[in-house]
Amino acid sequence: MIQQLLEVRGIRHVALIDAAGSIVASAGSGADISVVPAGRAVVGSLRAALGQGEWQDLLLDVEDGPILLTPHGNQVLLTAFDRVDSLGRVRFAVRRLLG
Repeated sequence: MIQQLLEVRGIRHVALIDAAGSIVASAGSGADISVVPAGRAVVGSLRAALGQGEWQDLLLDVEDGPILLTPHGNQVLLTAFDRVDSLGRVRFAVRRLLG
């Protein structure tokens, strides 16, 4: 399923991570999944502070390139890609896959 995201120009690695932090599925190489628990914590803090409902995605621009975290039920899809200006294309592909 997530393997097809590697066909999108610029995407280097994708991983589906469960609530316990374990990899459910993975394709490609070069991403550090340790950002997922931290990303979930940031989203939880922001939701509590802002009183908002569900989150859509979180973009982290790290040294090795941007990482998009997208919720999928109780799992998170991590998508590592080459440049921030590819975000629109990456978000479209992720939403089409998960939609």
